[in-house]
Amino acid sequence: MKLTSNLTKMMHVQYPIIQAGMAGSTTPELVAAVSNAGGLGSIGAGYFSADKLKQEIEAVEALTDLPYVVNLFVPSEKTYIPEKVEHMNAWLKPYRRAFHLEEPVVNLSEQQQFDEAIRIIIDQEVPIVSFTFGIPDAATIEKLKSHQITLIGTATSVEEAIANEEAGMDVVIAQGSEAGGHRGAFIETSQSYTPLIGTMSLVPQIVDAVNIPVVAAGGIMDSRGLVASIALGAEGIQMGTAFLTTEESGASQLYKDAISQSKETDSLVTHVFTGKPARGINNDFIRKMNEFDGDIPDYPIQNQLTTTLRKAAAQAGDPQWTHLWSGQSPRLAQHVTAQKLMEDIIQEAQTLIQT
Repeated sequence: MKLTSNLTKMMHVQYPIIQAGMAGSTTPELVAAVSNAGGLGSIGAGYFSADKLKQEIEAVEALTDLPYVVNLFVPSEKTYIPEKVEHMNAWLKPYRRAFHLEEPVVNLSEQQQFDEAIRIIIDQEVPIVSFTFGIPDAATIEKLKSHQITLIGTATSVEEAIANEEAGMDVVIAQGSEAGGHRGAFIETSQSYTPLIGTMSLVPQIVDAVNIPVVAAGGIMDSRGLVASIALGAEGIQMGTAFLTTEESGASQLYKDAISQSKETDSLVTHVFTGKPARGINNDFIRKMNEFDGDIPDYPIQNQLTTTLRKAAAQAGDPQWTHLWSGQSPRLAQHVTAQKLMEDIIQEAQTLIQT
């Protein structure tokens, strides 16, 4: 067993560790620290405007000359249903009033934002792009490939992994249900649910089904997760929550502390914050929203309806009314620099491999 693989050669990195594109929590310092330590840092650009993305790319490139990733959300095809939105706004009104907030205006410009991001990625000569929430259309894939940009897809089932390979992705992330925050699910199961297959079960099944490199993700926090993933046939790992509590992370101290103080039983998968299933630490917001007597508006609409409320709560230091995305291994979280985390994982993994 060794740490170099087709993946490390393809990505031009020393070690097979990718920092997840945690939208809202990545910083240029975090991305560069991971890349400078031999891994692959990711800019979580899912919610970025065109100007913000350009600034972030320039900031990362000022801190490292090594490869990095830009992570994008593939636009959804959900519909705006006024009655659903009105019902949700009525429900949220007293909570918004408590934080002195106005009712937000819903903006349905996902596709335009995505197209602008693709243009900037090409203009800025970004080396690698990863996608969450689906697969881009064939024209976008062809355009990126014509500029020699490496493409990473995300799958939560074998079916999704095969779809990624057939669409032309160079690498696929096998994202288990242990993963914190939103996962990349885009094909519902026969029961109309998004897949909830654990990482250890998912990885070998995807490895057997596709010919492109597979990256394991979901609940992985240390060298044991890396070595286990390689043993299962993955060529690398992606970690989110592990990097979320590092010093360079953009997560607030409130958020970092919530992860460190939680247990493996405290997180659950909920769609009440954004309209899309995501794993986070249970709190009053989730409990109250579970009493809602209607249909939650689809993503990205529900996300926009609750964003200002969640931000205001976080700024007020209230962990009960904001999202606290976390994977299922919070007891393994560390408050260290990203470089120290990377160094420890590599050193310990090499020791494990040799024993």
